[in-house]
Amino acid sequence: MSLRPPRSISGQSSTGLSPLEYELASARADALGRQGRKTEAALARLASWSPETNFGTDRQTLLDDASDAVWALFIQREMCGFHNDRDVIRLYQIPGEVLARLGAAHK
Repeated sequence: MSLRPPRSISGQSSTGLSPLEYELASARADALGRQGRKTEAALARLASWSPETNFGTDRQTLLDDASDAVWALFIQREMCGFHNDRDVIRLYQIPGEVLARLGAAHK
C-alpha cells in the first residue's frame, strides 16, 4: 500500500498542476501571445507595403521579417504542445511566399 501526502503539503492544486508547472504554463502562454502579436504586426507591414508609399523600406526585408515572425510563432506553438499549424495559417492569412521562406537563412 502506498501513501501520498495531503494536497496542502504536496503542492498539488485542484487543477493537478504544481505551482511551478502553473508558472511555466503561464510563461509559455504569455510568450505565445507576444509572438502572435509580433506575427500580426509583421504580416500587416508586409501587406501594406507598396512601391509608391514605402521608399525607404525594401519589400524583401519585410518578407524576411514576416517569415522570421511566423517561424518563431510555429516554434512557440510547438513548445506549447500545438502541432497543427493549418488553423494558424488560415487565421493569420499567411501568404504562400512567407510560408515558402520558413526556416531559411537570410543573406
